[in-house]
Amino acid sequence: MVYEVVNPLLRAGSGLRCYEGFHMTTKLPPTSRSLPIALIRAREGVMGPIRDMLSETGITEQQWRVLRVLSEHGPVDTTTLADRASLLFPSLTRIAATMREKGLITQTRDKEDRRRQMVAITKTGQKIIDNHAAQAAQIVRGFKTALGNDNYETLLDLLARLDPAARE
Repeated sequence: MVYEVVNPLLRAGSGLRCYEGFHMTTKLPPTSRSLPIALIRAREGVMGPIRDMLSETGITEQQWRVLRVLSEHGPVDTTTLADRASLLFPSLTRIAATMREKGLITQTRDKEDRRRQMVAITKTGQKIIDNHAAQAAQIVRGFKTALGNDNYETLLDLLARLDPAARE
């Protein structure tokens, strides 16, 4: 049964529709305008073409991000790599072990701080990036075409404002 919850601060007939047994005290935006839901839907739209590209490589989305970061920044410590690849540190530990076994990365101790692990991309890992760079760039061009270049850049800027690391 559906009934209307009447908020005395709202005019008559403008209450919230609820299912019996559930009480809403605060009006939520419709799910079509919910930021968390919109981000999940958008992520799926963005990742679909990338997943298709990666299906040829035998690597995961997370491994692709690790290779991208290492290709762009060179050798980095594991903490920095986890942050830049948007991975939890324990996940990176597992992912890095698999990537070492595949010969995609190397992992060594820092010469000055023996507690620090440094990770670098191998020639095999870089070859995956190089072999798929044109296709990845085409995917980005598709997003820019769909959104328009200015909207694409604005979207990235707005999303960066929601990044907890950017707010620290």
